[in-house]
Amino acid sequence: MSEKHRADEADRRRRTTDGVASETVNPEQPDAVEVFPEGEFDLRPGADDCYKCTTCETSCPVAAVDKSFPGPKFQGPEQWRLKRKDEIEIDPSISECSNCLRCDTSCPSGVNLAQMHNTARGEYVDNQLSTFSIKYVRNRILANYRTSARLASMFPRTANFVMNFKPVRWAMEKILHVPSERDFPEFATQTFREWWSERGGAQVTNPDKQVAYFHGCYANYNTTEVAKAMVRLYEYFGYEILVPPQKCSGTPMFANGMLDDARRHAETNVENLAAVIEDGADVIASCTSCSMALRNEYPELFDIDGIETLAKNTFDALEYLRIHEDLHGAIQDASVSGEFAEEFAYHAPCHSRNQGLDRQAIELFRDLDGVQIEDVGDSCSGISGTYGWKEEKYEKSMKIGAEMFEHMEAAEGTTGMTECPTCGMQMEHGTGYDVHHPLEVLEAAFVD
Repeated sequence: MSEKHRADEADRRRRTTDGVASETVNPEQPDAVEVFPEGEFDLRPGADDCYKCTTCETSCPVAAVDKSFPGPKFQGPEQWRLKRKDEIEIDPSISECSNCLRCDTSCPSGVNLAQMHNTARGEYVDNQLSTFSIKYVRNRILANYRTSARLASMFPRTANFVMNFKPVRWAMEKILHVPSERDFPEFATQTFREWWSERGGAQVTNPDKQVAYFHGCYANYNTTEVAKAMVRLYEYFGYEILVPPQKCSGTPMFANGMLDDARRHAETNVENLAAVIEDGADVIASCTSCSMALRNEYPELFDIDGIETLAKNTFDALEYLRIHEDLHGAIQDASVSGEFAEEFAYHAPCHSRNQGLDRQAIELFRDLDGVQIEDVGDSCSGISGTYGWKEEKYEKSMKIGAEMFEHMEAAEGTTGMTECPTCGMQMEHGTGYDVHHPLEVLEAAFVD
């Protein structure tokens, strides 16, 4: 539906109430009907934009493997329509949604399904899920990965041994229902922020080209090589890197309905990042789920001073370089040898697709000497952050990822590439391939 069509439709609704002709309504003093208590999100306009084409249903990877799942149209517009008249509860099936956002990306009417699902999931957890239940405790731990990772990183070698020790994993599966099939990600012996402090911070000073790096939890505690590659690459192009204080982006909290936790983290992130934007920097993230949270989910769910400024000035790290540098021109004269001179099987994360960034790695690396890259298709990896880390969803997660595994194994390369750390985790789990971030390959091309 076009913007004009949408505006006309909204105007028509304003002029007509319950079938009463427009001439009976005074547009200056509409007889408003309060459906939602003051202060709550009113998602009715979005629900009315849905004309039940079911495109979202056909794009949903969960519905494709679980016929009992009602699908994104029910979880979003239909539930909000029902809430107009009755104090109905949120259907528990909202917890089966993986928050991949493929429905949100595919909707031809621009219905904000992600906002509806996140809001419904938060309401379900707040009002219907017991805080004493194992499910709530397990999900709270998974959603607050930053807390667990921070503790584990104090003793990384011990944590790496304990977290993959079979008796421990057996107990975690029996008590918390965390599947023992998955390998826990390894914690770095030195976090990114420790490395950053040890090297003395930025090595390039340039007030005209400043970027603030939102590294997120995984690049700080686990894949620090991605964060280091990003720093070296940006410094190669003359950027001054800032690393402000920050907390979790909130992505795992949105997916588990822990919106109060997400808001606390968002308040810190917005305050610190909006301050550096005020001083002239833009914000970049190496994880596409983090950039999506800062630029899309924050303003959809929270009302915090500076949140719109942050959303407008946040970019994916690769996207930002493509906008501000002649990266394609520079690639023509670069080459890669050694560890990263590979044929890569590339997977575009769902949250990258939601931001329109799913082709950027393919378009960039096809011209880089020493590197071959093959897109393994548009299927979902299935892990969706913490979704595949729940025992009751593990098999479903693997069924969703089966198409990606098959395409990876059919590709020429035996090394994976993706921008999302949990997609990379699933790619490794399903194929046994090593997986790298595009920033690591670019560092090899320009810096090494």
